[in-house]
Amino acid sequence: MFNADLMFSSKTDMWATPQDVFDKLNEEFNFNTDVCASSTNAKCSHYYTEQDNGLLQDWKGTCFMNPPYGRTIGEWVSKAYKESTKGATIVCLLPSRTDTRWWHDNIIDNDAEVRFIKGRLKFGGHNNSAPFPSAIVIFRGVHHD
Repeated sequence: MFNADLMFSSKTDMWATPQDVFDKLNEEFNFNTDVCASSTNAKCSHYYTEQDNGLLQDWKGTCFMNPPYGRTIGEWVSKAYKESTKGATIVCLLPSRTDTRWWHDNIIDNDAEVRFIKGRLKFGGHNNSAPFPSAIVIFRGVHHD
């Protein structure tokens, strides 16, 4: 059974995007797809839910991604990079885990644009800040032949 309280707690790997953060990014990038969403937290009119499995979809245009922050995060970041090589631009809200393999293999090794966020975000409208720093990572769409 779905528990909305879990969606916004540290008991889950889902961290709801703060609306003000999304709004600023959307103003700059004009997103057309939210690749990791639910019907209750989607930031774009076109989005992929867990049932759609965004990892299996083709991403086109300019996409927003705030993936689950658990064990599959590396798969999501790798997918974002791969989709950028097909022409999509993916803007990711990620935990700033610069010591991890997924960060180095996908972000550092591929020269992604990184914007570190000063302070800690308050996810899902909570009063308390996240227990980790965050960053915006941008994979700009380029075609590789």
